[in-house]
Amino acid sequence: MSTSSFRDFLFAPDHPRLTNIRGLDAREYAEVATTDSFAGPMIQGWKELYPQPFQGVTNDGVLRPGLYPLAPARAGEEAPTAEMVAAARKLLKALDLEQVSRLTYGVDAPEWQSWANPEFMQHDTGLRLDELDEAVRNAVLGVVEASLSPAGYELLRNLMRINGFLGDLVDLPLLMNEFSYNFALYGEPSESEPWGWQLFGHHAAMNCLVAGTQLVISPVFLGAEPDVIDAGPHRGVAVFKERIDLARRLMAALSPELRAQVTVYPTMVHPAMPEGRLHPGDERHLGGCFQDNRVIPYEGIPVASLTSEARALLDAVVEDFIAYLPEGPRAARRREIQDHDNETWFSWIGGWQGQEAFYFRVQNPVVVLELDHHTGVFLSNDDPAPFHMHTVVRTPNGNDYGRELVKQAQRKS
Repeated sequence: MSTSSFRDFLFAPDHPRLTNIRGLDAREYAEVATTDSFAGPMIQGWKELYPQPFQGVTNDGVLRPGLYPLAPARAGEEAPTAEMVAAARKLLKALDLEQVSRLTYGVDAPEWQSWANPEFMQHDTGLRLDELDEAVRNAVLGVVEASLSPAGYELLRNLMRINGFLGDLVDLPLLMNEFSYNFALYGEPSESEPWGWQLFGHHAAMNCLVAGTQLVISPVFLGAEPDVIDAGPHRGVAVFKERIDLARRLMAALSPELRAQVTVYPTMVHPAMPEGRLHPGDERHLGGCFQDNRVIPYEGIPVASLTSEARALLDAVVEDFIAYLPEGPRAARRREIQDHDNETWFSWIGGWQGQEAFYFRVQNPVVVLELDHHTGVFLSNDDPAPFHMHTVVRTPNGNDYGRELVKQAQRKS
Protein backbone atom coordinates (compact mmCIF):
# COMPACT_ATOMS: atom_id res chain seq x y z
CA MET A 1 0.00 0.00 0.00
CA SER A 2 1.07 3.60 -0.41
CA THR A 3 0.20 6.44 1.91
CA SER A 4 1.71 9.75 2.85
CA SER A 5 0.90 9.71 6.56
CA PHE A 6 -0.17 7.45 9.39
CA ARG A 7 -2.61 10.23 10.30
CA ASP A 8 -4.76 9.15 7.36
CA PHE A 9 -5.61 6.10 9.46
CA LEU A 10 -6.51 7.57 12.84
CA PHE A 11 -9.69 6.19 14.39
CA ALA A 12 -12.35 8.73 15.31
CA PRO A 13 -12.11 9.49 19.05
CA ASP A 14 -15.53 7.88 19.64
CA HIS A 15 -14.71 4.67 17.72
CA PRO A 16 -15.49 1.52 19.75
CA ARG A 17 -11.90 0.31 19.22
CA LEU A 18 -10.87 3.09 21.59
CA THR A 19 -13.91 3.84 23.72
CA ASN A 20 -14.33 0.22 24.81
CA ILE A 21 -10.98 0.29 26.62
CA ARG A 22 -10.53 3.98 27.41
CA GLY A 23 -9.95 4.62 31.10
CA LEU A 24 -8.73 1.10 31.89
CA ASP A 25 -5.39 0.71 33.58
CA ALA A 26 -2.90 -1.98 32.58
CA ARG A 27 -4.21 -4.63 34.96
CA GLU A 28 -7.87 -3.96 34.15
CA TYR A 29 -7.08 -4.13 30.45
CA ALA A 30 -5.21 -7.39 30.94
CA GLU A 31 -8.46 -8.95 32.15
CA VAL A 32 -10.57 -7.42 29.39
CA ALA A 33 -8.12 -8.55 26.70
CA THR A 34 -8.69 -12.22 27.56
CA THR A 35 -12.31 -11.90 26.42
CA ASP A 36 -11.63 -9.72 23.39
CA SER A 37 -12.53 -11.36 20.05
CA PHE A 38 -9.09 -10.51 18.62
CA ALA A 39 -6.76 -10.72 21.60
CA GLY A 40 -8.51 -13.53 23.48
CA PRO A 41 -7.70 -16.42 21.09
CA MET A 42 -4.17 -15.08 20.67
CA ILE A 43 -3.63 -15.04 24.44
CA GLN A 44 -5.01 -18.56 24.74
CA GLY A 45 -2.64 -19.80 22.06
CA TRP A 46 0.31 -18.23 23.82
CA LYS A 47 -0.76 -19.75 27.14
CA GLU A 48 -0.37 -23.17 25.58
CA LEU A 49 3.20 -22.33 24.54
CA TYR A 50 4.30 -20.84 27.90
CA PRO A 51 6.17 -22.16 29.75
CA GLN A 52 7.09 -25.19 27.66
CA PRO A 53 10.59 -26.49 28.51
CA PHE A 54 13.10 -24.39 26.60
CA GLN A 55 14.94 -25.97 23.67
CA GLY A 56 15.52 -23.11 21.28
CA VAL A 57 14.64 -22.13 17.73
CA THR A 58 15.93 -24.51 15.05
CA ASN A 59 15.62 -24.80 11.29
CA ASP A 60 14.71 -28.49 11.36
CA GLY A 61 13.76 -29.44 14.94
CA VAL A 62 17.23 -30.75 15.78
CA LEU A 63 19.53 -28.72 18.04
CA ARG A 64 23.01 -28.20 16.69
CA PRO A 65 25.57 -28.51 19.50
CA GLY A 66 28.86 -26.70 20.03
CA LEU A 67 27.92 -23.32 18.57
CA TYR A 68 28.26 -21.25 21.75
CA PRO A 69 31.28 -22.17 23.90
CA LEU A 70 31.50 -20.51 27.31
CA ALA A 71 34.91 -18.83 27.25
CA PRO A 72 36.50 -15.43 27.89
CA ALA A 73 35.73 -13.04 25.09
CA ARG A 74 38.48 -12.29 22.59
CA ALA A 75 40.45 -9.08 23.03
CA GLY A 76 38.31 -6.18 21.85
CA GLU A 77 35.10 -8.20 22.11
CA GLU A 78 34.52 -7.94 25.87
CA ALA A 79 31.18 -6.99 27.40
CA PRO A 80 30.93 -3.88 29.61
CA THR A 81 30.42 -6.22 32.56
CA ALA A 82 31.77 -3.99 35.32
CA GLU A 83 29.54 -1.10 34.27
CA MET A 84 26.52 -3.40 34.07
CA VAL A 85 27.18 -4.84 37.53
CA ALA A 86 27.64 -1.39 39.05
CA ALA A 87 24.35 -0.19 37.53
CA ALA A 88 22.47 -3.29 38.71
CA ARG A 89 23.79 -2.97 42.26
CA LYS A 90 22.81 0.69 42.29
CA LEU A 91 19.29 -0.32 41.29
CA LEU A 92 19.03 -2.97 44.00
CA LYS A 93 20.12 -0.46 46.64
CA ALA A 94 17.32 1.88 45.53
CA LEU A 95 14.61 -0.74 46.14
CA ASP A 96 12.84 -1.90 49.27
CA LEU A 97 12.75 -5.60 50.17
CA GLU A 98 9.34 -6.18 48.63
CA GLN A 99 10.43 -4.61 45.34
CA VAL A 100 13.63 -6.68 45.31
CA SER A 101 11.54 -9.82 45.80
CA ARG A 102 9.30 -8.93 42.87
CA LEU A 103 12.20 -7.89 40.65
CA THR A 104 14.57 -10.87 40.97
CA TYR A 105 14.48 -14.42 39.63
CA GLY A 106 16.92 -17.28 39.24
CA VAL A 107 19.24 -17.03 36.28
CA ASP A 108 17.53 -19.98 34.58
CA ALA A 109 13.96 -19.15 35.69
CA PRO A 110 11.14 -19.91 33.23
CA GLU A 111 9.96 -16.31 33.64
CA TRP A 112 12.59 -15.36 31.05
CA GLN A 113 10.08 -16.76 28.55
CA SER A 114 7.17 -14.63 29.80
CA TRP A 115 7.99 -11.54 27.72
CA ALA A 116 5.49 -10.28 25.16
CA ASN A 117 5.19 -7.31 22.84
CA PRO A 118 1.47 -6.38 22.74
CA GLU A 119 0.06 -3.44 24.64
CA PHE A 120 -1.81 -5.73 27.05
CA MET A 121 0.15 -7.13 29.97
CA GLN A 122 -0.13 -10.92 29.76
CA HIS A 123 2.51 -11.63 32.44
CA ASP A 124 3.32 -9.20 35.24
CA THR A 125 6.96 -10.22 35.52
CA GLY A 126 9.25 -8.03 37.65
CA LEU A 127 8.43 -4.36 38.23
CA ARG A 128 6.44 -2.05 35.97
CA LEU A 129 8.24 1.19 35.18
CA ASP A 130 5.18 3.44 35.17
CA GLU A 131 4.47 2.37 38.77
CA LEU A 132 7.95 3.32 40.05
CA ASP A 133 9.15 6.66 41.31
CA GLU A 134 11.46 8.56 38.99
CA ALA A 135 14.69 7.77 40.84
CA VAL A 136 14.06 4.01 40.75
CA ARG A 137 12.94 4.17 37.13
CA ASN A 138 16.12 6.01 36.22
CA ALA A 139 18.14 3.33 38.01
CA VAL A 140 16.40 0.67 35.91
CA LEU A 141 17.19 2.58 32.74
CA GLY A 142 20.76 2.91 33.97
CA VAL A 143 21.13 -0.89 33.87
CA VAL A 144 19.76 -0.95 30.32
CA GLU A 145 21.97 1.91 29.17
CA ALA A 146 25.10 0.29 30.63
CA SER A 147 24.36 -2.87 28.61
CA LEU A 148 23.67 -1.34 25.18
CA SER A 149 25.51 0.76 22.63
CA PRO A 150 24.60 4.47 22.63
CA ALA A 151 22.71 3.94 19.36
CA GLY A 152 20.91 0.91 20.79
CA TYR A 153 19.83 2.74 23.91
CA GLU A 154 18.64 5.72 21.87
CA LEU A 155 16.59 3.42 19.62
CA LEU A 156 14.99 1.66 22.58
CA ARG A 157 14.14 4.94 24.31
CA ASN A 158 12.72 6.34 21.06
CA LEU A 159 10.46 3.30 20.70
CA MET A 160 9.27 3.85 24.27
CA ARG A 161 8.64 7.52 23.43
CA ILE A 162 6.69 6.53 20.30
CA ASN A 163 4.57 4.27 22.50
CA GLY A 164 3.81 7.26 24.71
CA PHE A 165 3.07 9.37 21.65
CA LEU A 166 0.62 6.73 20.39
CA GLY A 167 -1.07 6.52 23.79
CA ASP A 168 -1.59 10.28 23.81
CA LEU A 169 -2.70 10.26 20.17
CA VAL A 170 -5.53 7.80 20.84
CA ASP A 171 -6.17 8.97 24.43
CA LEU A 172 -5.10 5.71 26.08
CA PRO A 173 -2.20 6.91 28.26
CA LEU A 174 -2.88 4.41 31.06
CA LEU A 175 -2.27 1.56 28.64
CA MET A 176 0.41 3.02 26.41
CA ASN A 177 2.91 5.48 27.78
CA GLU A 178 6.66 5.99 27.72
CA PHE A 179 7.11 3.75 30.74
CA SER A 180 4.45 1.04 30.34
CA TYR A 181 7.11 -1.67 30.44
CA ASN A 182 8.12 -4.45 32.82
CA PHE A 183 11.68 -5.00 34.01
CA ALA A 184 13.21 -8.01 35.79
CA LEU A 185 16.64 -9.18 36.95
CA TYR A 186 17.79 -12.79 36.58
CA GLY A 187 20.59 -14.11 38.77
CA GLU A 188 22.86 -12.05 41.00
CA PRO A 189 24.89 -9.26 39.36
CA SER A 190 28.42 -10.62 39.03
CA GLU A 191 31.55 -9.98 36.97
CA SER A 192 32.17 -13.72 36.61
CA GLU A 193 28.86 -15.64 36.92
CA PRO A 194 25.92 -15.43 34.48
CA TRP A 195 23.13 -12.97 35.22
CA GLY A 196 20.94 -10.69 33.21
CA TRP A 197 17.89 -8.52 32.80
CA GLN A 198 14.68 -8.32 30.80
CA LEU A 199 12.59 -5.37 29.65
CA PHE A 200 9.35 -5.82 27.76
CA GLY A 201 6.15 -4.09 26.78
CA HIS A 202 4.41 -2.68 23.72
CA HIS A 203 6.75 -2.87 20.73
CA ALA A 204 9.92 -3.25 22.80
CA ALA A 205 11.40 -6.33 24.42
CA MET A 206 15.04 -7.14 25.22
CA ASN A 207 16.53 -10.09 27.07
CA CYS A 208 20.15 -9.59 28.15
CA LEU A 209 22.52 -12.18 29.67
CA VAL A 210 26.14 -11.53 30.57
CA ALA A 211 28.50 -14.36 31.52
CA GLY A 212 31.89 -12.97 32.48
CA THR A 213 32.97 -11.06 29.39
CA GLN A 214 30.43 -12.66 27.03
CA LEU A 215 27.17 -10.85 26.28
CA VAL A 216 23.99 -12.17 24.66
CA ILE A 217 21.03 -9.87 24.00
CA SER A 218 18.35 -12.13 22.52
CA PRO A 219 15.46 -12.53 21.94
CA VAL A 220 14.95 -8.93 20.88
CA PHE A 221 11.66 -7.51 19.64
CA LEU A 222 11.62 -3.88 18.49
CA GLY A 223 8.72 -2.33 16.61
CA ALA A 224 6.65 0.80 16.19
CA GLU A 225 3.16 2.05 15.32
CA PRO A 226 3.60 4.68 13.95
CA ASP A 227 7.27 4.95 13.00
CA VAL A 228 7.55 8.71 13.56
CA ILE A 229 6.61 11.35 16.12
CA ASP A 230 5.29 14.38 14.26
CA ALA A 231 4.19 16.56 17.18
CA GLY A 232 5.10 17.36 20.76
CA PRO A 233 8.41 17.50 22.65
CA HIS A 234 9.92 14.54 20.75
CA ARG A 235 8.85 15.72 17.30
CA GLY A 236 11.21 14.44 14.61
CA VAL A 237 11.91 11.03 16.16
CA ALA A 238 11.83 8.38 13.43
CA VAL A 239 12.84 4.72 13.52
CA PHE A 240 13.94 1.96 11.13
CA LYS A 241 14.10 4.28 8.11
CA GLU A 242 17.67 3.26 7.21
CA ARG A 243 16.99 -0.45 7.63
CA ILE A 244 13.96 -0.31 5.37
CA ASP A 245 15.85 1.73 2.76
CA LEU A 246 18.75 -0.74 2.81
CA ALA A 247 16.36 -3.63 2.32
CA ARG A 248 14.69 -1.98 -0.68
CA ARG A 249 18.10 -1.20 -2.17
CA LEU A 250 19.14 -4.80 -1.66
CA MET A 251 16.14 -6.08 -3.60
CA ALA A 252 16.80 -3.50 -6.34
CA ALA A 253 20.37 -4.79 -6.63
CA LEU A 254 19.22 -8.35 -7.40
CA SER A 255 18.73 -9.64 -10.91
CA PRO A 256 15.10 -10.40 -11.84
CA GLU A 257 15.92 -14.10 -11.63
CA LEU A 258 17.39 -13.87 -8.12
CA ARG A 259 14.59 -11.57 -7.01
CA ALA A 260 12.06 -14.19 -8.10
CA GLN A 261 13.96 -16.90 -6.21
CA VAL A 262 14.25 -14.90 -2.99
CA THR A 263 10.54 -13.98 -3.02
CA VAL A 264 8.71 -16.77 -1.22
CA TYR A 265 5.31 -15.08 -1.70
CA PRO A 266 4.76 -12.05 -3.97
CA THR A 267 2.08 -10.51 -1.75
CA MET A 268 1.86 -10.08 2.01
CA VAL A 269 -1.24 -12.27 2.15
CA HIS A 270 -1.17 -14.99 -0.48
CA PRO A 271 -3.42 -18.00 -1.15
CA ALA A 272 -0.41 -20.31 -1.35
CA MET A 273 0.52 -19.63 2.29
CA PRO A 274 -0.03 -22.77 4.37
CA GLU A 275 -2.37 -22.78 7.35
CA GLY A 276 -0.69 -21.10 10.29
CA ARG A 277 1.78 -19.08 8.22
CA LEU A 278 -0.16 -15.93 9.11
CA HIS A 279 -0.68 -15.23 12.82
CA PRO A 280 -3.29 -12.69 13.99
CA GLY A 281 -0.72 -10.79 16.06
CA ASP A 282 2.64 -11.76 14.59
CA GLU A 283 1.35 -11.73 10.99
CA ARG A 284 4.37 -13.03 8.97
CA HIS A 285 7.21 -12.96 11.49
CA LEU A 286 8.00 -16.31 13.11
CA GLY A 287 10.30 -15.63 16.05
CA GLY A 288 8.11 -13.47 18.27
CA CYS A 289 7.02 -13.96 21.87
CA PHE A 290 6.44 -17.52 23.08
CA GLN A 291 8.12 -18.96 19.96
CA ASP A 292 11.22 -20.13 21.85
CA ASN A 293 11.11 -23.64 20.37
CA ARG A 294 9.81 -22.85 16.90
CA VAL A 295 11.06 -24.70 13.84
CA ILE A 296 11.84 -22.08 11.16
CA PRO A 297 12.99 -23.74 7.91
CA TYR A 298 15.43 -21.94 5.66
CA GLU A 299 13.75 -20.19 2.72
CA GLY A 300 14.70 -18.00 -0.24
CA ILE A 301 18.28 -18.10 -1.49
CA PRO A 302 21.71 -18.73 0.03
CA VAL A 303 23.58 -15.45 0.37
CA ALA A 304 26.45 -17.00 -1.57
CA SER A 305 24.24 -16.34 -4.62
CA LEU A 306 24.42 -12.56 -4.14
CA THR A 307 26.59 -10.18 -6.13
CA SER A 308 29.20 -8.18 -4.21
CA GLU A 309 26.93 -5.10 -4.33
CA ALA A 310 23.95 -6.99 -2.95
CA ARG A 311 26.09 -8.72 -0.35
CA ALA A 312 27.41 -5.39 0.93
CA LEU A 313 23.84 -4.19 1.33
CA LEU A 314 22.88 -7.37 3.17
CA ASP A 315 25.87 -6.92 5.49
CA ALA A 316 24.67 -3.38 6.18
CA VAL A 317 21.19 -4.69 7.03
CA VAL A 318 22.69 -7.20 9.48
CA GLU A 319 24.87 -4.49 11.00
CA ASP A 320 21.82 -2.29 11.53
CA PHE A 321 20.00 -5.15 13.27
CA ILE A 322 22.83 -5.77 15.76
CA ALA A 323 23.68 -2.10 16.36
CA TYR A 324 22.07 -2.27 19.81
CA LEU A 325 25.08 -4.26 21.06
CA PRO A 326 28.07 -2.48 22.64
CA GLU A 327 31.12 -2.26 20.40
CA GLY A 328 32.95 -5.33 21.73
CA PRO A 329 30.01 -7.76 21.79
CA ARG A 330 28.87 -6.37 18.43
CA ALA A 331 32.24 -7.36 16.94
CA ALA A 332 31.87 -10.82 18.46
CA ARG A 333 28.33 -11.17 17.11
CA ARG A 334 29.37 -9.97 13.67
CA ARG A 335 32.14 -12.55 13.57
CA GLU A 336 29.84 -15.29 14.84
CA ILE A 337 27.32 -14.57 12.07
CA GLN A 338 30.00 -14.30 9.37
CA ASP A 339 31.49 -17.64 10.42
CA HIS A 340 28.30 -19.19 9.02
CA ASP A 341 28.25 -17.33 5.71
CA ASN A 342 28.00 -20.55 3.75
CA GLU A 343 24.82 -21.48 5.67
CA THR A 344 23.08 -18.10 5.56
CA TRP A 345 19.75 -17.67 3.74
CA PHE A 346 17.77 -14.61 2.72
CA SER A 347 14.03 -14.63 1.98
CA TRP A 348 11.36 -12.03 1.13
CA ILE A 349 7.59 -11.64 1.06
CA GLY A 350 5.69 -8.80 -0.64
CA GLY A 351 6.79 -5.92 -2.83
CA TRP A 352 9.91 -3.83 -2.61
CA GLN A 353 9.38 -0.65 -4.62
CA GLY A 354 8.10 2.74 -3.48
CA GLN A 355 6.09 2.38 -0.28
CA GLU A 356 5.15 -1.27 -0.77
CA ALA A 357 4.99 -3.28 2.43
CA PHE A 358 7.27 -6.30 2.85
CA TYR A 359 8.71 -8.97 5.11
CA PHE A 360 12.23 -10.39 5.02
CA ARG A 361 14.35 -12.83 6.99
CA VAL A 362 18.09 -13.45 7.29
CA GLN A 363 18.83 -16.81 8.89
CA ASN A 364 21.69 -19.16 9.66
CA PRO A 365 22.56 -21.52 12.55
CA VAL A 366 23.37 -18.64 14.95
CA VAL A 367 20.94 -15.88 13.98
CA VAL A 368 17.40 -15.17 12.80
CA LEU A 369 16.65 -11.58 11.78
CA GLU A 370 13.13 -10.58 10.71
CA LEU A 371 11.33 -7.40 9.67
CA ASP A 372 7.61 -7.41 8.94
CA HIS A 373 5.23 -4.59 8.02
CA HIS A 374 1.84 -4.88 9.73
CA THR A 375 -1.78 -3.91 9.56
CA GLY A 376 -3.13 -1.42 12.08
CA VAL A 377 -3.82 -2.14 15.72
CA PHE A 378 -4.40 1.39 17.01
CA LEU A 379 -4.45 2.76 13.48
CA SER A 380 -7.15 1.68 11.02
CA ASN A 381 -5.12 0.43 8.04
CA ASP A 382 -6.43 -2.99 6.96
CA ASP A 383 -3.36 -3.66 4.80
CA PRO A 384 0.26 -3.86 5.99
CA ALA A 385 1.90 -0.43 5.95
CA PRO A 386 5.49 0.79 6.30
CA PHE A 387 4.55 2.96 9.30
CA HIS A 388 3.86 -0.14 11.44
CA MET A 389 6.61 -2.72 11.65
CA HIS A 390 7.92 -5.50 13.89
CA THR A 391 11.57 -6.57 13.99
CA VAL A 392 12.86 -9.72 15.68
CA VAL A 393 16.29 -11.06 16.59
CA ARG A 394 16.72 -14.67 17.69
CA THR A 395 19.80 -16.73 18.57
CA PRO A 396 18.80 -20.24 17.46
CA ASN A 397 20.09 -23.61 18.53
CA GLY A 398 19.71 -22.90 22.21
CA ASN A 399 21.31 -19.55 23.07
CA ASP A 400 18.32 -17.23 23.36
CA TYR A 401 18.46 -15.77 26.88
CA GLY A 402 22.11 -16.89 26.87
CA ARG A 403 20.66 -20.22 27.95
CA GLU A 404 23.47 -22.31 26.50
CA LEU A 405 26.07 -20.24 28.35
CA VAL A 406 24.11 -20.64 31.58
CA LYS A 407 23.95 -24.43 31.14
CA GLN A 408 27.70 -24.64 30.62
CA ALA A 409 28.38 -22.41 33.65
CA GLN A 410 26.12 -24.58 35.82
CA ARG A 411 27.89 -27.75 34.70
CA LYS A 412 31.23 -26.21 35.71
CA SER A 413 30.07 -25.15 39.16
